[in-house]
Amino acid sequence: MNWAKSFTIGNRTIGLGQPTYLIADVASSHDGELSRAVDLIWKAAEAGADCAKFQHFLADRIVSDVGFKALGGQLSHQATWTRSVYEVFKAYETPRAWTETLVETCAKAGIDFMTTPYDSEAVDLMRPFLKAWKIGSGDITWTDFLKEVARQGAPVFLATGASTLDETQRAVATILAHNSQLCLMQCNTNYTGSHDNFAAVNLNVLKQFAALYPGLPLGLSDHTPGHAAVLGAVALGACAIEKHFTDDNDRDGPDHPFSMNPTSWRDMVDRTRELEAALGNGKKLLEENETDSVVVQRRALRLTADRPANHVLAEDDLVALRPCPPDAFPPWQSSSLIGRTLACALGSGMAPTPQDLVPL
Repeated sequence: MNWAKSFTIGNRTIGLGQPTYLIADVASSHDGELSRAVDLIWKAAEAGADCAKFQHFLADRIVSDVGFKALGGQLSHQATWTRSVYEVFKAYETPRAWTETLVETCAKAGIDFMTTPYDSEAVDLMRPFLKAWKIGSGDITWTDFLKEVARQGAPVFLATGASTLDETQRAVATILAHNSQLCLMQCNTNYTGSHDNFAAVNLNVLKQFAALYPGLPLGLSDHTPGHAAVLGAVALGACAIEKHFTDDNDRDGPDHPFSMNPTSWRDMVDRTRELEAALGNGKKLLEENETDSVVVQRRALRLTADRPANHVLAEDDLVALRPCPPDAFPPWQSSSLIGRTLACALGSGMAPTPQDLVPL
């Protein structure tokens, strides 16, 4: 298998060493209102998102009403829903007639438009508008659909929640057989928003992904509270982050409670950019802002008493004390200073320099 170590979306490059690409998943937070969807795009852009993402599903193309009712009860985060699973999905569809308005709004707001398609018609509809595709965790075993999306040619973001390594590798191989531009995203698909979920987000899987696919862009699709997991993922090499986005966590709807809001999103962006700066290039060196610290914090070999010209330095003539001017002898060079002859008189506390010594 071959894969790209970076790819571009518009004017952004996604890959190691590049600024983290931050995807605001509006998903169902539009609550069925186009005006809200438009407003959320602007708010996401103002909060620092690089992309506003939607989800294009039709209830009867993604869930079986009969099937969910046959389970005998709603599970996981769906257990709190007051309507059936089918009814909720029906209520929160993203109408396909909104597409051009959403695309145009993203362009005006200066961020990318993306969506997760959940059927072939959505793929056909979105093809002219998308610079990249997102595939949700729930479709990781639907290999025919993975092929269809991969064949569109644009980069693919693949979430891997609730899946095994074997399932992940099969999905990756399926996509890479048709498209080398892939971002593989660790994900935990528990949408309860519980702090207990931090124990299951398993960020170190990113290390496993990196070992299996060296250089492949990695990411995190996250549903834990706040942005602690996001910072951890970036520190481990994630190039892209996806978090749900709303303007009000108290609104009624399936995604609002665990979503980021404009204030928390901005905080996440700011902390992420700080972390990126702090990570540096990985090469140990004297940084530019440390040049003065070398002088004021390091010790130099200094005289313990006044010494005349032609004095031969002995061990008890020297003591290691701060500061250490650039031309002084650091303590590790004491063996090269002992036995040398002073060319001039030096006072107590002064640091001999090569110019103060009789040439060898």
